[in-house]
Parts: sequence; structure tokens; C-alpha cells
Amino acid sequence: MKTSSCLIVDRMNRRRVNHLAAALLLLAGMVLGTAHPREAVASIPGAVIYALPAANEDAGASPAVERGRYLVTAMGCHDCHTPWKMGANGPEPDMSRMLSGHPQDVRIEAGVGTSGPWMATVSGTFTAWSGPWGVSFTANLTPDAETGIGKWTEQDFVATVRSGRHLGRGRPLLPPMPSPNVAALNDDDLHAVFAYLRTIPAVKNRVPEPIPPGPGPAPSPGK
Repeated sequence: MKTSSCLIVDRMNRRRVNHLAAALLLLAGMVLGTAHPREAVASIPGAVIYALPAANEDAGASPAVERGRYLVTAMGCHDCHTPWKMGANGPEPDMSRMLSGHPQDVRIEAGVGTSGPWMATVSGTFTAWSGPWGVSFTANLTPDAETGIGKWTEQDFVATVRSGRHLGRGRPLLPPMPSPNVAALNDDDLHAVFAYLRTIPAVKNRVPEPIPPGPGPAPSPGK
């Protein structure tokens, strides 16, 4: 059985703080003319520079698709729905599996308990999260008909986002999905996000069902 290594959520928080610091330094460099953007970002300790999908204007993408690409990138969807790997400069999203969710070959059969002030743990791919709700796995958002959202209609997508439930009527969307934030998008933005997701490469990857919390306290990490 292959089980992913677990990292404390604090590591994710530090990475996001680094991203914020990089953005602030980038803004200062642009205003003062003191740094090239990539040099500004690279100067942040622990910051990782990686390539996200570029605009697709040459391919004749519609404004809605380009808007959707922008929103998916700006909202940080790749942080959880694109599996992460260790690259030359540290952890980075594996864009060959873009937005395909938790890798089906990384098997997790039980949650990991927490101790002290810790609320949750996250797998090394950033696609599996363990906490009081059990274990949640990030979904495959690619248009694969069998394992992704290829058979979903736009109405299915909007109902899921607006209700915080699978297809608007199923199980609740679990942490770390920021359901209230995404539900705050207006109708045009949700249309754009769905339009963009229909254009990305389909990845056949069957994400497992969530694991409910056990009847008793789970063992603490390392035990």
C-alpha cells in the first residue's frame, strides 16, 4: 500500500504567507522600479516560481474562457486541485495533472489524528486533507467524462457551487474547499469558470470518496 507523507497545515500557511510577501515585494519593485518581477519574487526565502497556464488568445479562446482561466488561477484552485510534486526549487504543482484532483495511485485508507493546537493535516500532494470531518480528497475538475466533470452541465456546476453540495443535492463539499468564497462569485464569473474548465486537458483520474471520521480518536501523527 502506498500512503502519502503528511505535512502539518502550518507549512501550507507559511507558503501562502511567502506568496503574499512576494506579491507585496513585486508591487513595490514595480512602483519604485527597483526590481524585475521574477527577481523580486525569487528574493523571498522559500518562494517558488512556477508556470501556470498562459493566456490562450492565439488559439481564439473566447473572452469567457480567458476570464475563467484568470479566475481559476487567481483564486488558487491549483493549490489544492492540481497535485503538487517536489521540483528543483521546492514543491510545485504538477501541471501534467492540472486540476485532476487527488491522484488515484496515492492510496490513503485512514485519517491522521492531530494533537495540541493542530486542526488538520495535509498530504504531500496537497490533495488529501485529514481533520475532524474525516479525510477529504480534492475533486477532478477536468472534462474527463468518466472521472471528471465531463458529463456535468453548467447547471450542475452552478448548483454545486451555490449550495455547497455535490450536484446541488448530494453530500456537502468538505474542507479545505472555500465554498462560501466561491459561492460569492456572480453568475457571469461562474459561467466563465465552467467554460474554462471545459477547455483544459481531460485527465482520467478517479478520486476516492471521502473517508468519514472514525468512531474514536485517531492516533496522533507519528504514532
